[in-house]
Amino acid sequence: MKILFVLLSFLAFSSFAEAQTKIKPEDMEIRDSSGIVYPLAIWQNLIMSGKYGIHMLADSKTGVIGRLSEEEVARRFSRMPKPPESNFFTTGETLKSFSERDMNGVKYNLKELAGKVVALNFWFINCGPCRREMPDLNEMVESFKGNKDVVFIAVSLDRLYEIKDFLKTNPFIYNIIDDGRYIASKYNVTLYPTHVVLGRQGKVIFHTSGVASNTVGWVKISI
Repeated sequence: MKILFVLLSFLAFSSFAEAQTKIKPEDMEIRDSSGIVYPLAIWQNLIMSGKYGIHMLADSKTGVIGRLSEEEVARRFSRMPKPPESNFFTTGETLKSFSERDMNGVKYNLKELAGKVVALNFWFINCGPCRREMPDLNEMVESFKGNKDVVFIAVSLDRLYEIKDFLKTNPFIYNIIDDGRYIASKYNVTLYPTHVVLGRQGKVIFHTSGVASNTVGWVKISI
């Protein structure tokens, strides 16, 4: 199967964006509330995650960076352009079911999951964008901990022993189905990562391929 990659980036800069039209980012001094100054690459990566904001001071070249609340993050993501839809699913369609066991032997059947919200993630180990979004995906899963009405399933193209070795140094807390190439081919998925969120009626309510700064945010909003 031909595997393609999509990497989409949207800079989620906060209130200092206007100041950037006058001052180059490399000329700005960004620090946290304790006074520690952040290198350019670090504070830009934090802003691109969509989870941090910067309050610019009066001189327009000095700013204080801080973590946003969940409500602020949700508002920011909702104002950003929605990630483009994938080419493999259609919003509102009822997804064809599959029945398979995850790495721990737990069986998942989409028909039997009716009444729950299901978040699907198609990925493979050597997919760089897939790996980069895992910390954010793990954080999202943790935010729904204890909610039995939401199910997270990751369909991996890799074999069980490969995934087990990978997880030793790269935690991923979705329920992982190994050797899932036939599931991916069932939906003609050829871009990775691809996300699909199914509503309680089993219909697609969100889907996208690739990684944008607000991809995980929109998965969460859709759930």
